Amino acid sequence: MPGFAHPLFLLLLPLAPLVAWRHLRHRRPAVRFPDASLFAGLPVGRAARARWGGCLLRGFAAAALVLAAANPRRPDLRTPVPVDGIAIALALDVSGSMAEPDFGTAAAPVTRLGAAKQAFHLFVAGGTAPDGTTVEGRPNDQLALVTFAAVPRTTCPLTLNHSVLLKVLDDQQPLNGIHAGTNIGDALAEAAIRLLAAGNRPKVIVLLSDGEHNKSGETSLLPLQTADLAMKLGIPVHAIDCGGDGPTTNPDEARQRADGRAILEAVATTTGGRAFVADNGEELRTVMKTIDGLERRPAPAPRYRRYHDFGPWCGLTAVIVLILLTALERTRWRTLP
Repeated sequence: MPGFAHPLFLLLLPLAPLVAWRHLRHRRPAVRFPDASLFAGLPVGRAARARWGGCLLRGFAAAALVLAAANPRRPDLRTPVPVDGIAIALALDVSGSMAEPDFGTAAAPVTRLGAAKQAFHLFVAGGTAPDGTTVEGRPNDQLALVTFAAVPRTTCPLTLNHSVLLKVLDDQQPLNGIHAGTNIGDALAEAAIRLLAAGNRPKVIVLLSDGEHNKSGETSLLPLQTADLAMKLGIPVHAIDCGGDGPTTNPDEARQRADGRAILEAVATTTGGRAFVADNGEELRTVMKTIDGLERRPAPAPRYRRYHDFGPWCGLTAVIVLILLTALERTRWRTLP
């Protein structure tokens, strides 16, 4: 697709009509002569052609110089540069249970949501993983953020502006009250819908939740229903259970935890993704590093090794026009001897 190497120079294009206008407003030299009858037999129209021709050629030369600075160019479509560019939707649980401060230490407690934010930061922006290795980040990926409690919402659509996505991520807080609940099924559907905007790019969903899907009804989808939809769309889901493994004496609570973890494993298996369990912040960051390694797939992107530059031709055109203008104003368009 044609473009410009330095498009900001195009802001100077209004100078071209300004140069032409100044030439029209410029007062021409004149001489006093008592009798103009001697000029009656000369051909008419030369002065107008000189004036308007000089105006147009000056404006055209100025525009050509601006285009030369902007350097219009066309990519050589035979030399695409493959980059690791895919589309990833981060589906993040922000239900009230994500406020549990069990992902740090007794001296420095960290909530599940806080640990998830740290892990997503490492995944998106890169940095040093817990094992000391470096994570590159995902600068070439389109990323979206879907948060969910009782109802999912797209808090950041697909974007390459990752600084904005991370700022939106940092602003997320656990939801309670009328928003209480964990709706994994609808959240996966929302993430899959957002990924459809990525066109032919490979697509992935990273689902992070404490595991217990507890929303059902005619208007809500079950996790395995949306997992089947994602599988048909070719979108793998990497599911992360961050519900913790704290001891419990409540049989119902233990059963819910086991059921929630089993659902996340089934979602990942159905879609061709992987299921992970993280019981603290360090394990969660390690999981994100593992997913980062799994999703390094080359994809075509609008970058090329070679471009055909037309800036030099624009500059040469401006020089030729100026030479032509000078020659005309010293010969056929000359107004005074």
